[in-house]
Amino acid sequence: MPGLVLEGGTFRPIFSAGVMDALLDEDIMFPYCIGVSAGITDGFSYASRQKERNLKILQQYRNDKRYLGAGNLLKSKSVFGVEFVFEEIPNNLLPFDWDTFAQYEGDFRVGVTNARTGQPEYLDGKLLDKQNTMVKATCAIPLVFPVVKLNGEEYYDGGICDPIPVRKAQADGHDKLLIVLTRPTDYVKEESKSNKLAAKLLHKKYPNLVEPLLTRHIAYNETVAYCDELERQGKAVVLRPAEEGIIDSFEKDVRKIETSYQYGYDLCKQRIGEIRALFA
Repeated sequence: MPGLVLEGGTFRPIFSAGVMDALLDEDIMFPYCIGVSAGITDGFSYASRQKERNLKILQQYRNDKRYLGAGNLLKSKSVFGVEFVFEEIPNNLLPFDWDTFAQYEGDFRVGVTNARTGQPEYLDGKLLDKQNTMVKATCAIPLVFPVVKLNGEEYYDGGICDPIPVRKAQADGHDKLLIVLTRPTDYVKEESKSNKLAAKLLHKKYPNLVEPLLTRHIAYNETVAYCDELERQGKAVVLRPAEEGIIDSFEKDVRKIETSYQYGYDLCKQRIGEIRALFA
């Protein structure tokens, strides 16, 4: 059975949103979706069949200080306006179609990192509440976002432990995968200063988070190599941006965001035959 796997990356998954909108135009709905951070956040609009919703959000609000800006630190303990991004926009400004999402017949998994155990967990997206708590959790980048409490546990960004949850998709029985990455082919992740700082600052409260933070780059590069091997074996189609589709994680230029979206849309259309073959 085929599955869709989505990498995160703050604003980079607008490329993935373009891919998913092309899938909607082709009337292709995967029976299984899994991802982390902004990747799976954009995936909700795919499952609710709301074409261009993710693009419209960034077009209208990327440079709105309520969405992202230092002024949010006092209220949200984040540069993101947490309530504005995850509650005001989906519930009022650009409403999420809860009714259509409820009709999605597949399995929808949201990857998060348990701050206490330092292990990945995969939440059932169909249990999403109106405060979008699990979406907040999968996007909770340490030092940029406060820890998110849900069901008695505390969570951070799903990309810490399992940045591309391809093995979880396989474990759930999906042997033909569309894997949507947000970095180009030659990208190699290196140990980041931000992860080292997060490990240093969080080690007392969340000691089990230290190793995943410090080895995140190693896990990421190994997983990308595994995705490429699956494609060579004919078990996956891997889509990733080339030069035209590359943007920064916190890209400010809306024109570049639109270009990345369009690149994802066009690339999906170009490879639609391979994608349809996953369902054979």
